[in-house]
Amino acid sequence: MADNQTPFSRRTLLFAGGAVAAGITASSLAWPRGHEPDEPDVTDEQNDLPRIVGEFDMRSGTEILAPARLFNTTGPQSFAFDDVNGLVYTLQTLQAGIRLSDEDEPLAAADRKDAGDMCLTRLTAAGKVTGHMYLRGFGHGISFAVEPVGKRTHLWVEGKADPKTGYGRSVARTPFKDGAILDSSDSSVTHFDPLPGASDVSPSLDLAGGRVLVSHERGGERRFAVYQMEDFLAGRTESAAFVKAGVQVREEEWFQGCALHGNFIYILTGNPYTDRKGKNPRKSGGNTYLSAIDVTTGKAQGRQRVTVAPDLAYREPEGMAVTLAGGRVGLCIGFSVKTEDRRELTLYRFTA
Repeated sequence: MADNQTPFSRRTLLFAGGAVAAGITASSLAWPRGHEPDEPDVTDEQNDLPRIVGEFDMRSGTEILAPARLFNTTGPQSFAFDDVNGLVYTLQTLQAGIRLSDEDEPLAAADRKDAGDMCLTRLTAAGKVTGHMYLRGFGHGISFAVEPVGKRTHLWVEGKADPKTGYGRSVARTPFKDGAILDSSDSSVTHFDPLPGASDVSPSLDLAGGRVLVSHERGGERRFAVYQMEDFLAGRTESAAFVKAGVQVREEEWFQGCALHGNFIYILTGNPYTDRKGKNPRKSGGNTYLSAIDVTTGKAQGRQRVTVAPDLAYREPEGMAVTLAGGRVGLCIGFSVKTEDRRELTLYRFTA
């Protein structure tokens, strides 16, 4: 997320389900007394409270990718796994000063961001770069997914970037092609518009469950919709049920990604460390939080501080994804790490 990303306009994230489970009624949910966002942090550590969020144990974080260089020098925005081939993909905004082969001149970073231009990097599980693509006019990369199909890999990303914001307005699906420069308007890109009028649209996949998660904003609120993947691909995106549930976060926390697994939507929020005088200094342990919503009941299922990697000099949460590598489910959270001349990506895995 760019450093000038706008934080939540309201404290409550709303979940709006589509084709989840017919018959669920809409409801809102607040945290139990004592956890309202205006009170001091109670804390994840006191009273030996369980640190389970959804299905995942927040005490089990393990580094699975040491800080790795990406194809561009800019910070990662999100990442996704290809467990079939043991690969990691990550999105980043295009760095300043690049002139692509069909462009007349280099562009500034702000121009690239406003246009929704992104760089996609493909990495091995050990962090070696094995490919890249440039995606122009797609979005910001809040979340995305990869879908292995035979020998091809399809990308699910934002599409049709809003020229006013640089964020996507559709869900786009397109094959990965190493070294390609691809425009959102290209004929090889399939666009889906399941939520007309929504902004900041970005997808994620639950491949194990055959579902599509679409994060979006409507009326200044972050919302989520879930669809059966088969129906989504066929254009059957009519909502069969609606669920609304509140996950309270502090106003200064930025939305940093989401994932869907089993009965839960997982939501990542937080900011980079500030200096010692700021609101989020390193000694605080950071304000990265993981929250979960049960999509079968509409109830929140935990919100916990993510305490791994506290000693990173720069530690901005950037994306989350589920991996099934090794036959064991893991929820992974990424952090952007600053070095002298670039940003790098490191990943931590939490077990079910």
